[in-house]
Amino acid sequence: MNRAKITLSYNGASFLGSQQQPNTHQTVIGTLIIALRRLKINSLPKGSGRTDRGVHATHQVMHIDLPLFWDNLRRLRDMLNLQLPPTMRITKIEFVTSDFHARFSAKKRTYRYILKEGNPNPFENDFVTFIPKLERDVIADAIQCFIGIHNFELFKKNGSDAEHFTRIIYRAYAYSYKGYFILVFEANSFLRSQIRLMVGFLLRISDGKVSKEQLVEQLAGIKLHSTKTAPHNGLYLTRIKY
Repeated sequence: MNRAKITLSYNGASFLGSQQQPNTHQTVIGTLIIALRRLKINSLPKGSGRTDRGVHATHQVMHIDLPLFWDNLRRLRDMLNLQLPPTMRITKIEFVTSDFHARFSAKKRTYRYILKEGNPNPFENDFVTFIPKLERDVIADAIQCFIGIHNFELFKKNGSDAEHFTRIIYRAYAYSYKGYFILVFEANSFLRSQIRLMVGFLLRISDGKVSKEQLVEQLAGIKLHSTKTAPHNGLYLTRIKY
């Protein structure tokens, strides 16, 4: 067996999350497993981390152990893409060392959250979170509070299997691009729904319902001020560094 690293993208609106589930194949890994089986590959792919239902990825990474007869990785990529739905595409497959692990070897992960001011429209609604009014300067200022080492126990969804809740946020910033307002978060890793809770807090600051000072209090574990979760459709996994 040879270990390979798979880089892929997918439209999260078409899947019930990334993780394999016992009662459905309509997940990212479940769909990939079906395609792999058709090509006589029976080992299970392992992802860099889960994405929830409706969350997208432009740069998800998985690893898999391939049988020796699959040594032409370009052909394997092309054959898999023929089997996969158009909402998922493998961009690259490459051999890696046997100790490579898509999740545990990752050093940094980057997510983007895309917002747009105004009313929803049917052509973008699966990919953008629409907000009637955005205070962009307020959000751009408050998002910097997340940078650093913090205990994110008050920014996680129940059911997280993490052993501890401390995470390092290397970068957190916001910028405008062609009418969209994009939030960027880079960290060593993230807890379950952490980013959506962080964005939810920022949107409440934008609405004037909570303050930047209350964000600092919640980050410090002093008091819980907000449990609002931002919608899933604006969130993208965009980069993983090894």
